[in-house]
Amino acid sequence: MNIKKLALCKPAIEFLLSQGFEKLYPPQADSIKSGLLDGQSLLVSAPTASGKTLIATLAMLRFLSENSGKIIYLSPLRALAAEKFTEFKKLEQVNLANRARVAISTGDFENIAKNLEKSNVLVLTNEKMDSIIRHGTEWVDDIGLVISDEVHLIGDENRGPTLEMILTQLKQLDTNPQIVGLSATISNSDEIADWLGCKLVKNDWRPVPLSEGVCDGDTVTMGDGDTFEVKQSLRGTPIDLGLQSVKQGGQSLVFAGTRPRSKSLATKAADVVSKTLKKSETVKLATISGRLLRENEHTEMVKTLAELVKKGVAFHHAGLNQNCRETIETAFRSGTIKLLSSTPTLAAGVNLPARRVVISSIHRYDIKAGVNVPISVLEYKQLCGRAGRPQYDKFGESIIVGNGNSEELIDYYIHGEPEPIESKITDDKPLKTHVLSLIVTHPGIKKEEILEFFLQTLGGQQSSKATTKFAIDVSLRFLSNKSLIIKKGKRHAATSFGKMTSMLYIDPETAVYFRDSIQNAIKGKNHSFGFLHLITSCEEFFPKISLRQKDYDNITKMIEDNASQMLESITEYDCSRSLLALKYWIDESTELYISDNLGVESGDMHRMTENAKWLGYCLQKISKLEGRADLFDELVPLGRRVVSGVGAELLDLVRIKGIGRIRARALFKYGITDISTLRKTPEVKIAKIGKIGTTIAHKIKAESQRVR
Repeated sequence: MNIKKLALCKPAIEFLLSQGFEKLYPPQADSIKSGLLDGQSLLVSAPTASGKTLIATLAMLRFLSENSGKIIYLSPLRALAAEKFTEFKKLEQVNLANRARVAISTGDFENIAKNLEKSNVLVLTNEKMDSIIRHGTEWVDDIGLVISDEVHLIGDENRGPTLEMILTQLKQLDTNPQIVGLSATISNSDEIADWLGCKLVKNDWRPVPLSEGVCDGDTVTMGDGDTFEVKQSLRGTPIDLGLQSVKQGGQSLVFAGTRPRSKSLATKAADVVSKTLKKSETVKLATISGRLLRENEHTEMVKTLAELVKKGVAFHHAGLNQNCRETIETAFRSGTIKLLSSTPTLAAGVNLPARRVVISSIHRYDIKAGVNVPISVLEYKQLCGRAGRPQYDKFGESIIVGNGNSEELIDYYIHGEPEPIESKITDDKPLKTHVLSLIVTHPGIKKEEILEFFLQTLGGQQSSKATTKFAIDVSLRFLSNKSLIIKKGKRHAATSFGKMTSMLYIDPETAVYFRDSIQNAIKGKNHSFGFLHLITSCEEFFPKISLRQKDYDNITKMIEDNASQMLESITEYDCSRSLLALKYWIDESTELYISDNLGVESGDMHRMTENAKWLGYCLQKISKLEGRADLFDELVPLGRRVVSGVGAELLDLVRIKGIGRIRARALFKYGITDISTLRKTPEVKIAKIGKIGTTIAHKIKAESQRVR
């Protein structure tokens, strides 16, 4: 199907052609034939890289040409949302009846940014959209097009219920919005389409043909029965497979089950990959390696990564900070890095295809079960979907490393059907959260109406009415017993505490835990360490890293030294390594020290501080509601210390843009202890402190005049 023949206005067609689109891929053409440009709601079930983003773009162009309402693009992850925002921002160039004004919002669940009201194409995470609905934001009624990416994640235990809740509410809007769901191939896509009120578009076409196989020993057996040999070495089969593809001019993506394994695999590949590099590539890699060292603290992990990058390989996992991850992703995407070893989180994040994908093990460690379990067929399909780079490769290969069980793995994973999506919304934990949010947004709602709403969710359709009713009864009893809701006759309403819990976007159990713990706080006493323990021990805190054997003496001493600050009596068994890390951080330990002594890397540290900042803010709001505004004098500075990683005495200085924890400490040692002293100190003296230099001294001096 030719782009020029689409039923779109001339500016839209010209835009698509300028972006290099001339003909539609089969899934895109099928979507047009199924009524995408007529406002028909669709569920598009197709493999990775089959052009689903263009389907979303076509729907947007059609809507903006004919309507003045809002378009919502829902993404499960911030990284994906950022990618799509960059892509859709180009729509602002197009001269449509209603010019696109594109905005993004992925965090801060209490505040609704003003730019969202003024914009008409909104890229949001699922959680942000849920929060917007809870706040009763008026422009929700103007939504006319909803595009939901990765719809199959409805079956995810953590993210699924929120997405399901949003879609259930959005499809009931009076505007009757067009819904375009974008999904991986799943076995019950027809059921999901029926639930959404969508027409199903199912197509298994890929732009790059995919071959899947299993390697046992030195033989790879493909799904179609063909075989080929791989030269074995002491590096191990996963790397032997990756190296074979690199030597043939491709890139390899090797999936490892754990972070240490991803680093180990990359290390094993380095020396051989380096021998395949051209001189020009070696020069580029040296520059990238230098940037990694220049822009990050020299932890062992960063130094190892920088050394590996010089040789054309890298590892990628959540322990790396954002800067390192983006540097590696860019270098791999450009073809400069030849082999990347990654944990599976990459498969659900940014789009980084490679000619050959190697799945080093089909087992993953299940934290709840405490054992290794086989991955699902759906997860396998997500991993192998990264094989084949459009416009670069004529084929893609995905190879599982087997263990004498190739026939079994071929039958189960390669020829197997992905598992059906099963809703998790009626599970105990998510149901409490979403029953509360429904009551908050519909004050005076009856139990029968709550039941009626949840019967319209996917979970309600997959369970019996009696099962759903029982689960709702359990949630209502908990919410009532914990004073989150009250019942007047047959109607339910949220208490002030319940409403705040929902608006703050925290789990009701966390809110109750915070409220009950606040009652133990003694007026006029410092509870900083107790609050840190409270935050890191609640279920909502992440990442929660367990103590190692060698950490117990450390945490025992920390508890003894801070005993006067506790909200309750605790032992070392009530603590996590995350508590140690956050305490070290606010006491100004460096990322290098925390990495060397606790094994907590900068990526984890960033997520901890971000999460702790949010939970600390929630603690402030609940304290105020409970009549404990006196705790603000502790909680506000503690929150700022968590963000900046400084002692309380440096909080005034770090208010200045350009002064971080290191410069603040250097200034403090020199006698510049606050902004007032900074204003009085001559620039020439500031420039000589801690290698600040003239340029930065001038900037922070000017900034100090602006801050009040």
